[in-house]
Amino acid sequence: MAKSSAINKQVTLVVFMAMLIMSFSSGGQAQIPCSTVSTDLYPCLRYIMNGGTVDPACCSGIKTLINSAKTKTDRQSVCSCLKSFLSNATDGQIKNAAAIPGLCGVKLPVNITRNMDCSK
Repeated sequence: MAKSSAINKQVTLVVFMAMLIMSFSSGGQAQIPCSTVSTDLYPCLRYIMNGGTVDPACCSGIKTLINSAKTKTDRQSVCSCLKSFLSNATDGQIKNAAAIPGLCGVKLPVNITRNMDCSK
């Protein structure tokens, strides 16, 4: 019986370790919610809608968002949120949104378009 109990403990330990490892895989990584993206980019809304000059708070929000999107999963979440936000935008609004990173002096890993590929 003692041998069987030791084997059960080893099996339990192996299963626990496998579950722990799986929790740290890409599915277990944090994601940035669209509410955070929206809050960080809210100061950009006036420029996206009307053009003109970009509010410094908009540039600050973009930089905050870029700095918090550290993992691939985070960046994919942000990209998906942006794509969703732009789904009903006019061509002019998308053009304004696409100009913001350059006006703020930041580089994004994806071009802002209606059909952004968020898988990369």
